[in-house]
Amino acid sequence: MFTLRAAVMWTVNDFPAYTMVSGWSTKGYMACLVCKEDVTSGWHAGKVCYLGHRRWLPWDHEWREKDKEFDGNTERRLRPREWSGDEIVEQLNRLDFAPFGKTVNRTRPSTHMNWTHKPMFFELPYWSKLKLRHNLDVMHVEKNVFDTLVGTILDIEGKTKDTIKARLDLERMGIRRGLWMNRDSDKARRDLAFFSLKPNDKKEFLKFVSSVTFPDGYASNIARCVNIDGGKFTGLKSHDCHVFMQRLLPVGIRHLLPEDVVKPIMLLSRFFSQLTAKTLRKTDILQLRHDIVQVLCKFEMIFPPAFFTSMMHVMVHLPEEALLAGPVNYRWMYPIERLLGELKKSGLGFRVQGLRDENTCLVAQSLPRTGLRDETHRVRRAISPELSPSTLPLWTLSENILGVFARRCTSSSRNLSQPFSWDDFSIHLDCEFLRILRDDNCDFVAQYHQNFHPHSSSV
Repeated sequence: MFTLRAAVMWTVNDFPAYTMVSGWSTKGYMACLVCKEDVTSGWHAGKVCYLGHRRWLPWDHEWREKDKEFDGNTERRLRPREWSGDEIVEQLNRLDFAPFGKTVNRTRPSTHMNWTHKPMFFELPYWSKLKLRHNLDVMHVEKNVFDTLVGTILDIEGKTKDTIKARLDLERMGIRRGLWMNRDSDKARRDLAFFSLKPNDKKEFLKFVSSVTFPDGYASNIARCVNIDGGKFTGLKSHDCHVFMQRLLPVGIRHLLPEDVVKPIMLLSRFFSQLTAKTLRKTDILQLRHDIVQVLCKFEMIFPPAFFTSMMHVMVHLPEEALLAGPVNYRWMYPIERLLGELKKSGLGFRVQGLRDENTCLVAQSLPRTGLRDETHRVRRAISPELSPSTLPLWTLSENILGVFARRCTSSSRNLSQPFSWDDFSIHLDCEFLRILRDDNCDFVAQYHQNFHPHSSSV
């Protein structure tokens, strides 16, 4: 017998839950937990936006002296300083927070800044000494950045940040005269911006996306989310946006938009691709820290200020977190969301995602997961018939098993079969759906199967 001890390293959560675990509100003019009160924010197009990313540039960088290309001002400030854990504890101890309750007045005085409460994690003796206490979830950050970027490029109504309010805001600031509202007599109209696709180019881009087929298991069928007639995407999941951002977007737009717009988008795509890699080198992270500042500064010269939501801003902090905590594969929400998805599909009569009681969660995880469709029961798709052992790369061949497609595949009866060898593979392609029907006692299909594949009775 021995005493098992555990320590909380950090928290992994989405951005709305960031407030609950950190005690710092993610809304308003000081929504960034890292920059705190030193963040550069302002009211643009009816909402709070976050600019000022030139502060992360070297002191003698030429972009610091430009004004009209950015927000109309030169930039001479240094990057926001980082607060130590001891400073945070000292500040929290000086503040007087209202007790919890719905009837309590929750109006915060200005001295509280964005602090809502003192997190219970600071009761741990080592919590204030940690360099990284709360992770920015790269999964949701990438998803929101993708929605903002693609919605603006495709000029999708309701998702684009290039709105009439954004154009009027540019006029108020006196910058980017080419994007001002075009006024004819008594009417004003918003012309298509240079960073948005024209109607014909938009259709070409959507047709390209709908024609792409990925290897089985790599991504979902993104083509089903393309609405060519409506000129938009519908139903894209977080992993779809993950694949889209890193693989499809830089290829699809490179000949449809100006070079000055394409280059920073391709750099952003490479940023997420390298940041989410399984292996990170310190030199690569330092380069990513330089690249993301370049991307955000270039975006400030291209898009209106309304484009820069809080999700666009927090990208500047992702390389710093990678330096402290390593690869993001162990610090994002994909594993957690997949587990929650399985629990929701398991027939439980309550919402698992809303659970906060530890005992209830343990009971939910211990119940049998009936009705699940896991990888062992999914019918393979998107398998190219031109593949052969001689054309597959070495890393896919292992003990005469198809490395990429070496997952077990069964019929609807869910009796597990052995992994396929290459000799069995061609028979399986022809017989998989026939076998599913045969298991349902369809005599006609069984006779067809026997006539055309007499030597595959064991399949």
